[in-house]
Amino acid sequence: MPLTAPCIDKVPDCCRAGLFSSVLPLALFGMLCLAWPGVVQGEVFLVEWAWVPSLDLYLRFRLDGLSLLFCLIVTMAGFFVSLYASSYMAGKQHLGRFFVYLHGFMIAMLGIVTADNLLLLFVFWEATTILSYLLIGFDHENTTAREHARQAILITVAGGLFLLFGILLLKTAGGSMTLSQWALSGDEIRNHGLYPAIFICVLVGAMTKSAQIPFHFWLPNAMSAPTPISAFLHAATMVKAGIYLLMRFHPLLGGTSLWTGTLVLLGGTTAVWGAVQALGPYDLKRILAYTTMMALGILTLFLGGQTVLSLTAATTFLMVHALYKASLFLAVGSIDHQTGTRDLRHLGGLLKAMPLTAVAVATATLSMAGFPLFFGFIGKEIMYEGALAEEMFPVFATTATLASNALMTAVAAIILITPFLGRRPLMTAQICEVPWTMRLGPAIMGGIGVLFGIIPEWVSANLVQPAVFAYHPAREEIRMVLFHGFKLPLLLSMITLTTGGLIYWFRIRLRHFIQTGLDRLWITTPGIYQRTLDLFLWSAGGFTRTLQSGSLHTYLSIILMVLAVIVGGSWFVHIPSVFIVPGINDDWIAAGLCGFILLSSGVVVTARRRLAAIGGLGGVGAGVALIFLIFGAPDIALTQLLVETLTVVIVSMVLFRLPPIDTVRKRARTRNLFNAVLSLCIGLLVTTFLMGVLTAPLDRSLTDFFEKYSYIAAHGRNIVNVILVDFRSLDTLGEICVVVLAAWAGVALMRSRKKEE
Repeated sequence: MPLTAPCIDKVPDCCRAGLFSSVLPLALFGMLCLAWPGVVQGEVFLVEWAWVPSLDLYLRFRLDGLSLLFCLIVTMAGFFVSLYASSYMAGKQHLGRFFVYLHGFMIAMLGIVTADNLLLLFVFWEATTILSYLLIGFDHENTTAREHARQAILITVAGGLFLLFGILLLKTAGGSMTLSQWALSGDEIRNHGLYPAIFICVLVGAMTKSAQIPFHFWLPNAMSAPTPISAFLHAATMVKAGIYLLMRFHPLLGGTSLWTGTLVLLGGTTAVWGAVQALGPYDLKRILAYTTMMALGILTLFLGGQTVLSLTAATTFLMVHALYKASLFLAVGSIDHQTGTRDLRHLGGLLKAMPLTAVAVATATLSMAGFPLFFGFIGKEIMYEGALAEEMFPVFATTATLASNALMTAVAAIILITPFLGRRPLMTAQICEVPWTMRLGPAIMGGIGVLFGIIPEWVSANLVQPAVFAYHPAREEIRMVLFHGFKLPLLLSMITLTTGGLIYWFRIRLRHFIQTGLDRLWITTPGIYQRTLDLFLWSAGGFTRTLQSGSLHTYLSIILMVLAVIVGGSWFVHIPSVFIVPGINDDWIAAGLCGFILLSSGVVVTARRRLAAIGGLGGVGAGVALIFLIFGAPDIALTQLLVETLTVVIVSMVLFRLPPIDTVRKRARTRNLFNAVLSLCIGLLVTTFLMGVLTAPLDRSLTDFFEKYSYIAAHGRNIVNVILVDFRSLDTLGEICVVVLAAWAGVALMRSRKKEE
């Protein structure tokens, strides 16, 4: 397969403007470095503004050891990705929009990890969801990119709804939206009856964001995004949001058998499944996506523990993974940029052409495999210590960790050896190194992996320990060293490297076996997702066709049924047993008028001629107006009489323009019965509701106010007119505008009808 790619070894002039985009993350990283010494000493920085105090919603941001670690990762990765994208995205359309989305996502991610208010955290959580959708689908002309972006947003938004429900349940259980106030209230929540529901909601939110089984399949599909986006969102930031959520909620929800058992089993299963699938594809980005899934599973597994070793392992591996995975994503993008492919079957012999990229990949993959003197080796030994110290399922945790790491070692060898060694495929253009803007990020982040492996004591004191102390109450000293001695974790590390080498040796057979097994699965989570989505769309179409049928009868019936069920259901449960309506029981005139109204209503329903129906309708309105009159409301009676007169006139005009009544299709008896029952239900609901209102004590404070100030403030003796014209004049003006517009539309409709005739 011939490949073509231009030889670009310097920064194109067209992308120099993109270099300015890296100033923002670099400036934020510098500001964090200024606060870093204070955080290491135990200081916590707080900033707060009142937003909606009545909802316990404050713009409250908190910088402690855990949030500082995430902020450093986000801003450092944001700087190198922005620098990288200035060359990688050169010449692409909508470049300015790309950097706006990218930096907006970075700021939203910083908001998640620093927010100290649960609702504020949720706002930033959903902001990352929306911006990730825009970034994944940035190549909007590509159908695959659009579909994968939709898949990602549907899954993560569903998880966000669960998280919101969990936040509301947590508010119900404890009464506060401030995260830092929950530090000493963990026992209160864990012993609360709502704890299982809160835990499930928070867990689902974290699972969807951090691609845990069964919501993992969106992550590999999101690789259709440009490489800088994949490096930023899926290696260092977005997928870590769920991990951050579990860390932050660990003091509140952790420590129970439900928490530990679920996270250990879920994380271990996700890690092994992701590592196994990483051996199958030939696309380098897809391979990295599955290794990210493995890493997220390992992090979830260790967050299920309660020991300092388990949480230290999770925090350390968080840093290890962010460094080597972001470096590898950017390096893979460089290979794709220069060769035009990411397919391992069409790559090889790039060592001489791209030596600097090869060195960056070597440092990242060796850290990924856990070789000595690399930061990954330190993280791997701590992982084995943490797995052995698990209080629940230690054998499962150790086995899952060993199997995942061994598979990752084999994958690291594939990523390093296959593209750079061997014979180079036939090329039509010379291949050379990428510009320095694309080399800097992989080289520095890979180099940091080497540096941190040499000075683990400094890393533990200045990064790991402050972060662990922020979400684990036990203030045990955390000390990482380069060599822990000849212990079981060292033996497991040796077994990992050996097993990984054997897996690499038999990689071709294993890849064929894995791919064959995946193809023969009769049920998969992507298939379930697609069938569920198809069922949802089919159901939505059916409901839409039923509800939006164009029938006025259907619309009114639905509205009245909802009213009868929702309002009537709650009302009749609390309906008073006896209604005493003052004035009506002893007033034979009012009783006679009520009888007249009922008789007129019967005429409207049973009339065989339209003229009789119109007369009955006018009788109903006139009877109601007379009732208003005898109870001392002449203004309302006059208004009612005028409205009814106008209504009768308009209805007469409409009805007489309809076809003759004999040509109208007769309604089925079932429909007539349905209309009768629904009408009686609504009538009974309104009647009992009004009678119930009359039995309640009347609050005359508003009446007394109008009686006192109608003449003094508005100079009017007619209280009703004063209320309409002065006290609620804007409301009255709005009603008049509505009536005028409706009349205007009616006149225009009648004129257009006359022109057609």
